[in-house]
Amino acid sequence: MLVGYSYDPIYARHDMGEGHPECPERVQLIDAHLRSIGLLEQLTSFSAKPAEREDVLLAHEESYVDRVFALAPQARESVQLDADTAMNEASLPAVLMAVGAAIAAVNHVIDGRLNRAFCNIRPPGHHAESNRAMGFCIFNSIAVAARYACMVRNLERIAIVDWDVHHGNGTEEILAGDSRVFMAHSFQSPLYPYSGVEALGNNSCNMPLPPYSDGSKFRERWTKEAIPALEAFNPELILISAGFDAHRDDPLAQLNWTEKDFTWATEQLHQLSLRTAAQGRIVSLLEGGYNLKALTLSVEAHIRGLLANQ
Repeated sequence: MLVGYSYDPIYARHDMGEGHPECPERVQLIDAHLRSIGLLEQLTSFSAKPAEREDVLLAHEESYVDRVFALAPQARESVQLDADTAMNEASLPAVLMAVGAAIAAVNHVIDGRLNRAFCNIRPPGHHAESNRAMGFCIFNSIAVAARYACMVRNLERIAIVDWDVHHGNGTEEILAGDSRVFMAHSFQSPLYPYSGVEALGNNSCNMPLPPYSDGSKFRERWTKEAIPALEAFNPELILISAGFDAHRDDPLAQLNWTEKDFTWATEQLHQLSLRTAAQGRIVSLLEGGYNLKALTLSVEAHIRGLLANQ
């Protein structure tokens, strides 16, 4: 069984300005760390091509997609999409490559070339709603991947698991009520984007966690709520919004997880995937994580979980 890895240098050229927490070093240091410890040698690297406009339209309104394309700046320019989200000349190519990597990973696992895959991508996507950018996110890669798996690859049941410390409001807004998709979100509450306490549809299991709670509270709620609900849904594919900003050292939130919690969560989903129609198929996409040391170590823990018992 093979675990795939995708990374492209274009992600490091997307830059939202000096001092911005969603910085190019995030993906660069992940890649360098995985190389330095020899973990990339255990993975199957795969390339991707940029998503087409039609792919993005699987999850976003045409008027919004046209606006992003029209606003994409030229060299040495910058455009603000919202208070937290900006584009430079590399941003549109980077986000299209991120969406393309998600699609490529879905194709690889559905076709059996890979069993699981991790995409080291940026910008993140889970805050982007159908018609607007939010919270560092421009296009919602995981929502596009889910719709692609359903509408192009004809799968009937897709699970999305989001353990980023911030609620994946965009993913839920886009996919609420879609019976082909079941979502499980855990997140700190209250915290940006101040949503998710009440689910938007009956296809989402939302688990808000109080500030300063550690991994034991997360494990308890996932064991009692998320895992049984996901197992009952019997997904054919599991997609992970893999944010690592619930780590105790992250500067943007107040949960107290450690690398062991990310290993546990990954292994739980791995075992779940083997018990269900997913048959081991998992695609994981990088979302948040803003303490660079904690991020690299947490991604390492996540990938070791994907590799476990392969």
